[in-house]
Amino acid sequence: MRHLKAHRKLGRDTEHRISLLRNLATSLINSRDDRIVTTLPKAKELRPFIEKAITLSRHAASLEGNGSEVQGVHLRRQAAAYFHSGNFRRATMTRRGQTPPPRSAGVAALRRLFDELGERFKDRPGGYTRIIKMGRRSGDGAELAIIELVDNAREKEAQTSSRKKAKGSSKKKAGATKAADTSSEQKEESATEE
Repeated sequence: MRHLKAHRKLGRDTEHRISLLRNLATSLINSRDDRIVTTLPKAKELRPFIEKAITLSRHAASLEGNGSEVQGVHLRRQAAAYFHSGNFRRATMTRRGQTPPPRSAGVAALRRLFDELGERFKDRPGGYTRIIKMGRRSGDGAELAIIELVDNAREKEAQTSSRKKAKGSSKKKAGATKAADTSSEQKEESATEE
């Protein structure tokens, strides 16, 4: 029986597995295309992990009223647990005249999560990611998958182009019916003149 065995171990101990999921989540949020390629079991484990963080940003985007800033900071700190934190000892490493090292990708992911993705998914009650199977990898035969965020720029572009095509075809049909209407009106006018 498999009672209380909710997740895959992915061949790693607990700390390594959590670090792996944080790295995958950071890569997904920071990716330009809103998609990453990984193995299918990793993608299936990443999906609930990242959707919890997106839900926190969605709640922060819908906050209003008294105390919303405090609640927003609380939600941001909770979501920070899903990414690696910034550079440790950042202030002590810099000396006068030196530029500080850049913040880590986890900080950039958290910023994008709350600034952009929270607003994008504000009205969506769940299901922020999609897994697409790709087939097997040639080296070791592992099943690959693409995990991507829904409502991304490519999807919106495809929808607008399909709408334009549909409008273009309906305009042609409308133009043909208008031409038929005007020709029938002209025939009626010539018939009444006679």
